[in-house]
Amino acid sequence: MGKGRVEAFTDGVVAIIITIMVLELKVPHGEDLAALAPLWPIFFCYVLSFINVGIYWNNLHNMFHTVQRVDGRVLWANLNLLFWLSLMPVTTAFMGENHFAPVPVAVYGIDLALCAVAYTILVFKLLRQSRGP
Repeated sequence: MGKGRVEAFTDGVVAIIITIMVLELKVPHGEDLAALAPLWPIFFCYVLSFINVGIYWNNLHNMFHTVQRVDGRVLWANLNLLFWLSLMPVTTAFMGENHFAPVPVAVYGIDLALCAVAYTILVFKLLRQSRGP
């Protein structure tokens, strides 16, 4: 199968993930700079997650340019990565809303680790795909 559909699907999912994350940012209550102070943990978590998701999107974009076709193994490996990335808005909000408490930070870290594992699996599937059967 050609890679165009998986690239388009991946771009769409990543765009939705980033949109959900930005929608978690709340409008400050007040009109001075002091009104922003309570929101810094949430904003900081958003920045961290935006950078992480952006790095994955950039790397996926570059990796899919290395192959002409994809098979079912690549599709499932990509879905695995997108699943763990799709949890990023929840784990980001959990960590930010709880001001970096240990359990939310651990949950965020576990999600990041599972994204990394899924990405590694996808890399190996794409390498295998590019070498042929």
